[in-house]
Amino acid sequence: MTMTLTENAALQIQRRLEKRGKGIALRIGVKKVGCTGLAHTFELIDELGPGDHSFESHGARIVVDAASLEFLDGSRIDFVTEGLKQTFKFDNPNVENECGCGESFNVKKKAGPAPTQAT
Repeated sequence: MTMTLTENAALQIQRRLEKRGKGIALRIGVKKVGCTGLAHTFELIDELGPGDHSFESHGARIVVDAASLEFLDGSRIDFVTEGLKQTFKFDNPNVENECGCGESFNVKKKAGPAPTQAT
């Protein structure tokens, strides 16, 4: 199981933690929502929870719970500017397709059932 960050994504996480004044990582998860099925969630966290998986790249850490990791395993996360919008962008090998607006996605059949609540 693995997830990686680009240098841009790592710098953005570090900036957000510095601006907040505390925290150890960016928690990334998935929740059931949208026209395609799943959407990413993001939250700065102060401590690890039970069953969390931690990944470090370029001096920044991301944390993923076990249920979300099944859908995100192998992802490469970048931070990009598209027009006026700045966002974390996922290159996720588990995604089968995305909705037209790019806010939700579904995964290939190998992954288990979708989570029922935000993680």
